[in-house]
Amino acid sequence: MGTVTSQPDDTGATTATKTKRVLLAAPRGYCAGVDRAVVAVEKALDLYGPPVYVRKEIVHNKYVVQTLQKRGAIFVDETDEVPEGETVIFSAHGVAPVVHEEAAARQLKTIDATCPLVTKVHHEAKRFAATDYDILLIGHEGHEEVIGTSGEAPEHVTLVDGPDDVPSVTVRDPEKVVWLSQTTLSVDETMETVRRLRERFPHLQDPPSDDICYATQNRQAAVKKLAPEADLMLVVGSRNSSNSVRLVEVAIEHGAKAGYLVDYAEEIDEAWLEGVDSVGVSSGASVPEVLVRDVLRWLAERGYGDVQEVTTAEESLTFALPRDLRTDLKAAGLPTTGTSDHAWTI
Repeated sequence: MGTVTSQPDDTGATTATKTKRVLLAAPRGYCAGVDRAVVAVEKALDLYGPPVYVRKEIVHNKYVVQTLQKRGAIFVDETDEVPEGETVIFSAHGVAPVVHEEAAARQLKTIDATCPLVTKVHHEAKRFAATDYDILLIGHEGHEEVIGTSGEAPEHVTLVDGPDDVPSVTVRDPEKVVWLSQTTLSVDETMETVRRLRERFPHLQDPPSDDICYATQNRQAAVKKLAPEADLMLVVGSRNSSNSVRLVEVAIEHGAKAGYLVDYAEEIDEAWLEGVDSVGVSSGASVPEVLVRDVLRWLAERGYGDVQEVTTAEESLTFALPRDLRTDLKAAGLPTTGTSDHAWTI
């Protein structure tokens, strides 16, 4: 990766000068679950008209939330903030069964935009709880996805927030224990947590399939590949986005000399570029490509115009919109498919 050019110095001799470049990770940005959730809000606004209520941030990205607010979406923390009889959309991170019950009690029309890969983890939790397993849920305390999954089987789930939590974990029967995980974790840290859990509980059962989603794994793999050659790693994403934060950590762990998380290009500090030849760029799974374009433009204006894409996987997965929304769209003669207004690429 990269080029070296020879340029004359003041004496006429030549010195090797590295070309400033950007190593652009691919895949990056929107995953299928995020695109589905954002499109669900956009189409609900088109179909029902504003306001449309959304419980929690539909995805963890400041720009996306602010853009949808301008179109008429109202974000609330709990269903009791939604007027009775109105429409409420549940975020991509999922909700516990009690939230569905609360919405029904208030006669709210619900559109469940939970990512299908999160729903899969919910089903796993219910399945193992039904056979009285202890479920060790690896995830970050307080994250909406963890709260939703735990709510499916609260009497069976124990949260394990990283490797350091392992010594304090207790189970009823060490021969009936399974681990599940939040979908947006660091793959490496999760596997280390599992390794330590298995040392304590040799009969620990794995989930039926990977809980860490394809997009999280793919974005981390691309960052791992370019990190050793990056003097600086810039990840576009919001600070409450678990998968975006993990990308910065992964970059540092795999060789990037420095790394920062930014929502917008304007947040980049020019001092970060001192002595930097190669800048790695990626974005979290809830980040529209328009924000990455802005970062690339900002870098190009400062001499980093050579953009080399580092590709580790191709992605084509899509998810259908929530069923109730599709039914209403079809009845109104409107398209039941589509891509978010903000999901376009370079």
